[in-house]
Amino acid sequence: MAKAYVVGTCDTKGAELRYIKELIEAAGTKTCLVDFGTSGSDAGAVDVSAAEVASHHPNGAGAVLVGDDRGRAVTAMADAFAHFIRTRSDIGGMIGAGGSGNTVLAATGMRELPLGVPKILVSTVASGDVAPYVGPNDIAMVYSVADVAGLNRITRAVLGNAAHALAGMMKGSVPDAAEEKPAIGLTMFGVTTDCVDQVRTHLEADYDCLVFHATGTGGQSMEKLAASGFVEGCIDATTTEVCDHLMGGVFSAGESRFDALAAAGLPYVGSCGALDMVNFGAKETIPEKYRKRNIYIHNPQVSLMRTTPEENTAMGKWIGAKLNKFTGPVRFLIPEKGVSLIDAPDMPFFDPDADAALFEALEKTVIESGTRKLVRCPNHVNDAEFAAALVAAWREITP
Repeated sequence: MAKAYVVGTCDTKGAELRYIKELIEAAGTKTCLVDFGTSGSDAGAVDVSAAEVASHHPNGAGAVLVGDDRGRAVTAMADAFAHFIRTRSDIGGMIGAGGSGNTVLAATGMRELPLGVPKILVSTVASGDVAPYVGPNDIAMVYSVADVAGLNRITRAVLGNAAHALAGMMKGSVPDAAEEKPAIGLTMFGVTTDCVDQVRTHLEADYDCLVFHATGTGGQSMEKLAASGFVEGCIDATTTEVCDHLMGGVFSAGESRFDALAAAGLPYVGSCGALDMVNFGAKETIPEKYRKRNIYIHNPQVSLMRTTPEENTAMGKWIGAKLNKFTGPVRFLIPEKGVSLIDAPDMPFFDPDADAALFEALEKTVIESGTRKLVRCPNHVNDAEFAAALVAAWREITP
C-alpha cells in the first residue's frame, strides 16, 4: 500500500514530524517516518533511521556520518537520500518540514519522485526564491511563518494544514483524460501568446498540448519531460531563456538548454520567439551597465531590455551550435517581420538590424541536412501564417 513519507531531521525536528505523521494517520493514510539527520544524536522511534538512509550513499554510510563538517555531511546525506528514494516502491506522497538544511535534503529526495506524486515541503525559506529547491518539479512549498522549532500556535496550524493537504492529495484521485492523446511540449511567453494559442488550436484535436512558460524553469521542465519520454516532441516557439542565460537576466534555463531535447531524438520545431528581450525584476534591479539601454517596463516587477545586434549574433551562434547536436528531425523557423509582440513597427523593441543579426548568425552556424533545416518565413511571430507554418513543419517531421 502506498504510504505518506514524512521526512526530516528527526534528531532536531522529531516532535514536529511526528505531529505531521499523527495527523496524516488520523486521516486514514499510512505513513513512513524517515530520519535523515546527520548529527548522530538519538532520533527516537522512526521507521527508517538516518544510518539506513546514509548506507545508500555510493561510498557507504562512512561518507555521510563522520566528522564535524555539517555542510559536507548534509551534501552527502542529500546524495544518499536521493539514492534511498530510488529503492522505494511504496511512496504515495512525501512531506518534509524544517529550515534550509532540511529543505535541501527533503527537496533532493522529492525531485526523484515522478510527476504527479504529491510533494509538500514546509520551509522557513519558502517565502524567498525557491527555484534552487523546486527546479522543474511539482513540489508545493509552504512558508512556515515561524521557525520549525517546537509546536506552538503557529507551527501547529501551518504543519497541520500541510499534513491534511498531503492526506487529501493522496486520498483524492485525479480524473483520467477522456481519451489518451500523445503529448507535445510548447513554449510560450506573454509576447508570443497569440502564436502559441493558434498553434495549440490547430493541434489540440490530435495532441495533448502542454504549454510551458519560458521563465527558465519552464524550459527546464519541458526538457525534463522530453528526457523521460513523457512528450512525443516539442514546438519550442519561444526560446527567450537564451537571452537571459547569455546576458544575465532572471529567466535563464542555464547552459544546458536544448541539451535534453538534442539527446532525446524527438521531433523538434523551434523558433526565435522573444529573443528580443532580456528579463529583469523591478526597474531598480537592472544592472548598472544596462540602465541606459532600451528598457520597457512590462509591469512593476518585470523590466525588459532590448537585445542589440551584437547580442543577437552571439545568440544565433549559441543556438545554432546547439541545434547541430540534435539527433532527431529539426525545423527551426525564422519570423522575418519580428520575434515578439513588441518587436513590430511602431512598437518599442522594433529593431530590424538586431533581428537580421540573429537570423544571419543562425544561417551561418546551423549545419543543414536532410533532417535539420532552417526556414525563413515572411511573417511576424504572432501572425496566423507563422503559426500555420509551425504546425506544417511539425506535421512534416512527425509520423
